[in-house]
Amino acid sequence: MASVPETMTAIEISTPGGPEVLKPKTMPTPKPAAGQILVKVAAAGVNRPDLMQRAGLYPPPPGHSPLPGLEIAGEVAAVGPGVTRWKLGDKVCALVNGGGYAQYCLAEEPIALPIPAGLDMVQAGAVPETFFTVWNNVFERGRLTAGEWFLVHGGTSGIGTTAIQLAKAFGARVIATAGSPEKCKACLEIGADRAINYKTEDFVAAARDATGGKGVDVTLDMVGGDYTERNIGRIVQIAVLGGAEVKINIARVMMKRVTLTGSTLRPRTREAKAGFARALEAKVWPLLASGKVRVVMDSTFPLPKAADAHRRLESGQHVGKVVLVV
Repeated sequence: MASVPETMTAIEISTPGGPEVLKPKTMPTPKPAAGQILVKVAAAGVNRPDLMQRAGLYPPPPGHSPLPGLEIAGEVAAVGPGVTRWKLGDKVCALVNGGGYAQYCLAEEPIALPIPAGLDMVQAGAVPETFFTVWNNVFERGRLTAGEWFLVHGGTSGIGTTAIQLAKAFGARVIATAGSPEKCKACLEIGADRAINYKTEDFVAAARDATGGKGVDVTLDMVGGDYTERNIGRIVQIAVLGGAEVKINIARVMMKRVTLTGSTLRPRTREAKAGFARALEAKVWPLLASGKVRVVMDSTFPLPKAADAHRRLESGQHVGKVVLVV
């Protein structure tokens, strides 16, 4: 294994703003502390929280890298004291608290996972953020089980394409919303039982119709705003693209027996994330290895073109994941 260079190229947020504020910069290569590994990054996924962080709305947790990037895949280049699972040269993907848009990135030993069999580095770099988020929210918080109806908003997003497939793999029936006929077609191809164009159809009426009047059991929502009042079942909120301030009719919550929960992944403890990692490795990695669940890729960009990757995500035209290739 080549020795680790003293400096590396990373993409920094030079000042809060639009995509153009993402600038390549030479920085010291981080050194792994106890329980950490240093990964030579091959690919880094681009996610909505990166866009929020770039705009100055989502600061990294205290003590973590100020660089954007929450998921990576690559090779272990150095290990910190006490690390037993990984050795130099191991190929891993990891959920990280920041620092992914760089040639090297630190990861916590238990929150790194082997690259699922059959996936290349670019696909593996698109896995952790969405799979950790969907696993925790849909299956642990939302308690989705086989035979239930699951509604996912934004079915062609990275989260959406993952949620549709995992829900189907575990025996649920899936309704997805999307904003164009092409995107609805993509949702059906990925495995949704019904796709609703929210621009031309009322998703509440369409979901009621699709479920034979029963309604959905679990809703995964990243919109918020006026959607919250219209969602039904066990609602799991993971983002508020449509606005965080919502009015909820509590009488309706009681009548419909609605449960509203939600979470964001980044502030969770190392132990909590390690638990999600163990569950994913046991229950979901075999599905990726067998091809039953696949990584839906939209596009890749070289690391110095991070601004273009952000523009692609902001355009809303993507289907699946946008990944930076180092």
